[in-house]
Amino acid sequence: MTTTLQFEKQTKTLIDDLKSVCANYGLGNDGNEFKIITQVFLYKFLNDKFVHEVKQIDSKIANSKNWEETLSKYSADDYEMLLMQLSESTARLQTNQFISSLFERQNEPKFADIFDNTLLDIAKENSDIFSVLTEGGEKIVLFENISKYVTDKRDEFCKAIINKLINFSFENIFHEKFDFYATIFEYLIKDYNTNSGGKYAEYFTPHAVAKIMARCLVHENVTNVTCYDPSAGSGTLLMNLAHQIGEDKCTVYSQDISQKSSNLLRLNLILNDLVHSIPNIVKGNTILEPYHKDNNGRLQQFDYIVSNPPFKLDFSDFSADLDSKENHDRFFAGIPNIPKAKKESMAIYLLFLQHIMYTLKPNGKAAIVVPTGFITAQSGIDRKIRERMVESKMLAGVVSMPSNIFATTGTNVSILFLDKQNKGDVVLIDASNLGTTVKDGKNQKTVLSHDEEDKIIDTFNTKTAIDDFSVVVSYDEIKAKNYSLSAGQYFEVKIEYTDISAAEFDAKMKSFTSNLDVLFAESKTLELEIQNNLKSIKI
Repeated sequence: MTTTLQFEKQTKTLIDDLKSVCANYGLGNDGNEFKIITQVFLYKFLNDKFVHEVKQIDSKIANSKNWEETLSKYSADDYEMLLMQLSESTARLQTNQFISSLFERQNEPKFADIFDNTLLDIAKENSDIFSVLTEGGEKIVLFENISKYVTDKRDEFCKAIINKLINFSFENIFHEKFDFYATIFEYLIKDYNTNSGGKYAEYFTPHAVAKIMARCLVHENVTNVTCYDPSAGSGTLLMNLAHQIGEDKCTVYSQDISQKSSNLLRLNLILNDLVHSIPNIVKGNTILEPYHKDNNGRLQQFDYIVSNPPFKLDFSDFSADLDSKENHDRFFAGIPNIPKAKKESMAIYLLFLQHIMYTLKPNGKAAIVVPTGFITAQSGIDRKIRERMVESKMLAGVVSMPSNIFATTGTNVSILFLDKQNKGDVVLIDASNLGTTVKDGKNQKTVLSHDEEDKIIDTFNTKTAIDDFSVVVSYDEIKAKNYSLSAGQYFEVKIEYTDISAAEFDAKMKSFTSNLDVLFAESKTLELEIQNNLKSIKI
């Protein structure tokens, strides 16, 4: 019996094999390799999921030695009836679109065109459910003609791809759950999901951070709720949150300016059985043109919001457009100024933070990654936002994370938790001393153990005060500390007292006095030596 670890190894081998094909045709480390690898992987996954599901529906196919041949004998009406019984999360494929069908046709002329047209047809036939929307209403479909990225020997390239896909099957992996697919997804995108100097950082949020956010937000049974990320990236935070709630108990919404990120998020949703949420995935600028609105045209509000927004970004091109009557309430604390130098240092996370507060339901909860400097800043927009959180009693707590929890940035980060129903105490945790430092490429990264993750989660959820680790404070205490959200500023300074007799006290004082006399004498001697040396220099 094949184990989960063996499935994982086989799946990673397939990914490595596809990358090897790309390298052999001059696409290694090419910007387009990402598009090829992710689309081919997705095609294989959807192909095998279709096969898996039709076998569950029709015992004739399940018991057939050659399921392709059995399916090919279905009448048009019977095949259509079979398609109607598929779950919504399964792409509809025709018999000539199977990988096995392409494998049989690989020696036909212009095979690259056959391969590309197959992908394009699948994308077109499944566009209603599997397309990502742009803010302008355009659809970004599943696939494109990927052989165009190869400058020579396109037919041979597509044959090589098909020959890697035919010898592998996902069929035994569909029973696997979130942890398996999270590992596979991370492996699939590890070479591509980096901040390559573009406007929006797309780095992968560490699982420890995502897990802590999800489990501190959700520790009871909830159902039929909405989850939102206004800067979703590849969706790590949303996947962890949806898994904590239950993928069938929530609907995911997101927006991100990066088309690359939106495509990665769609792949993540498909792997994690959240296909029903793909129509809510929007490629667009959340700050300038937020997409999700209610029936009255107002910005939609959500039950749960998670976000690891870009901290700094040059948004000077549209900064003036944000200062409008419509945005007055959304950006209540103000819009960061445009610096004369280093426009790229504009603190865009402050806009995301205000947007999240505005789009949170009256009983909603949120978790946001912020630079740790935010929690103590004594002026400006930072301070105004913290004041609003405290005055409106929507702050649940803060967890200050260890340095280098993100290998890709040296910025210290904290997780800010909001809960509009938290009218009681607030939990502040200083987890900066936890974790083990490891090498991650050229960078240092801090890794939390499972026990350390659980310590943070349990302390937060039980509102427990632990010496030099956590405090539980009231809103009034936070006001008295100038709205500081740093746990360290609330820790008690401990003074140890020791009972001693009068005789012991006198003995200690005589010892101190004696030592001081010796030190003063030494000081006088040194002073005389220095003066004599100075006189000799002058002479």
